[in-house]
Amino acid sequence: MREGTPPLRVWYQSFVHPVEQAAYMGRLQVLLDAVASPGVRFEVHGLDPPDRYFHPLTELRCATQVIRLALEAERAGYDAFVVGHFQEPGLLEIRAAIDIPVIGLGEATLLAGLTMGRKIGLVTIDPRFIDWHERQVRAHAIEARIAGIHALQMNLQRFMKAFSEDTTYAEVRAEFVDQVRPLVAAGADIIVPAGGLPMLLFSRETPFLIDGAPVLNGIVIAAKAAEMALELKRLTGAVVSRRGTYAKASPEAVKEFMSARW
Repeated sequence: MREGTPPLRVWYQSFVHPVEQAAYMGRLQVLLDAVASPGVRFEVHGLDPPDRYFHPLTELRCATQVIRLALEAERAGYDAFVVGHFQEPGLLEIRAAIDIPVIGLGEATLLAGLTMGRKIGLVTIDPRFIDWHERQVRAHAIEARIAGIHALQMNLQRFMKAFSEDTTYAEVRAEFVDQVRPLVAAGADIIVPAGGLPMLLFSRETPFLIDGAPVLNGIVIAAKAAEMALELKRLTGAVVSRRGTYAKASPEAVKEFMSARW
């Protein structure tokens, strides 16, 4: 980037509360600042209300919020948008509504994992998300490359405690390893923590290997995927296909969506 050129701005959309989970948001921003390439700036944003209930209804409510925020981000001049939530609700609709690159944390992590190993094992943060992730991998047409999906039994408060207390971190880590080992035995050679919270929590271990299987830091992967998308746009002009799934929403459809009361 030429000296004096303003940085490319990437809106990184977390699904936690910007005030109640300010400590987490700060840690996430520090990590993104550390991995950002020169000339790229990631800006972390939260949700109010956040994704606090592990249920498809909450994911739908969050999706409508994030679609609106993505439209606002493009209008505000951001250069790319990251859905920083592994379940990535609203990803399809956002790509079909805006013209800047859009990266999904789950999709980017899974696709990167497929370049690093033959089979992926996922460990989600709650058993209620197992069905969601099963549908997610089918939507990305990679179910043949998934060794299995296991779950922790976690809540937001315990995650926050694990960031600051070594004893709690060790307990959560041990529980995670217990879920991973059967996946490795079933053929997984890449492990994906299915959520931004465990990804950030385990980012202190580089590399993090369990029985030889790397545990991926999807936050870093999503950041680099956004940078690659920006560079590909600069070099080729291509962002997304408007041929089928991501056919561009009409201005009338966008106006109707933005004016609706949710």
